[in-house]
Amino acid sequence: MPVPTAEKIASLAEFLGSKRQLALSLGVDPAQVTRWSRGSEPDPLNAQRVDVLELVLSELDRLYDHATTRRWLEGVNPHLGNRRPIDVVRAGRPEELLAALRLERAGSPA
Repeated sequence: MPVPTAEKIASLAEFLGSKRQLALSLGVDPAQVTRWSRGSEPDPLNAQRVDVLELVLSELDRLYDHATTRRWLEGVNPHLGNRRPIDVVRAGRPEELLAALRLERAGSPA
């Protein structure tokens, strides 16, 4: 069953520490995140970014503790050509991010 956007936003903001941090992670204005948290729907690209970030954080949270998950998201990743996963989220490139996540789960060295 689909989760309403406002619930996703609240959960992601809590995980990342604030709505402002979520906005930075998604590459949007903090006011936009506030609108989404009040029920406004994001455009298709930002909806995809929210969904991908939610999926990635859920998967990483199964593998690592909270702090390690945050470091993975912000650190350079050899499976992404030494780009940061959060930058791949912002660029709207979920396929690359999900492939890196699959390799991470498999324990594949870069």
